Formats: sequence, C-alpha cells, structure tokens
Amino acid sequence: MPKSWCRMFPGLAWQVAQARHFVAALLEGEAADLVDSAVLVVGELAANAVRHTRSGWYRGWFLVVVHFGDDLVRIEVVDQGGDEEPLVRSVARHVEEGGRGLMMIASCAKDWGVKDRPAGGRCVWAELSRNGA
Repeated sequence: MPKSWCRMFPGLAWQVAQARHFVAALLEGEAADLVDSAVLVVGELAANAVRHTRSGWYRGWFLVVVHFGDDLVRIEVVDQGGDEEPLVRSVARHVEEGGRGLMMIASCAKDWGVKDRPAGGRCVWAELSRNGA
C-alpha cells in the first residue's frame, strides 16, 4: 500500500461526506477508534474548507491527503484560502458561534496545526496515533 494518498474534491457541501468515505476506505482494517477519529477529523476540516474559504466558491475545490507512518496517520485538508482571519486566531470566535469542530480535533489528535501555502490557501493537518496511545 502506498504511504500517501490524495484526492481532490469539488468545494460542495455534499462532497464532505465523500471525503469521509474516502478516508474510511483507506483505513479499512485499522482499529475502529482510529477510523472513527479520522472520519471525524476529515469531516470537520473539509466542512470548514467549504464553509469558510474560497474552496466553497463557484468551481472551488479542497484536497484531502492521507499519509501513513509506522505509528501515525496524518490527515491534511488543503483549501483555497480566503479573506477571513487566520484559522488559529478564529478558533475562539467559532466556538462562541457554536462550532466545536476544532476542539474535537484537538481532543482526538496527537497533534494538529495549520500551514499557510505560499501559492495561497492553507493546509490544516492532524496526526492520529495508530497504536491507540
């Protein structure tokens, strides 16, 4: 099995479910807790990309990348960026508005973060433990 897989999705709300199915299929045979966490992570990150960035605009897209390491699975969602404030600074504001997705990601991921891309957009990533720790 390759160490990394990626797939580009149209920036449409219903494609978030397709991204979850993509990740679940790649993790077939892994521990159920890992699969559940990975599906939650990609669902939240893809939904944020469609809802809060240019990825959700006409002809927008988002990219899901899954890297397999010996002890970790790293999930990345690359979006097309936007005019909103950087994601990390806006976490508290989104929580106040009812969004708890990034807090859920932080609670199930070993680590997570955001990287701005030089060509525009950003990559939001989360690392999940393959051994349950």
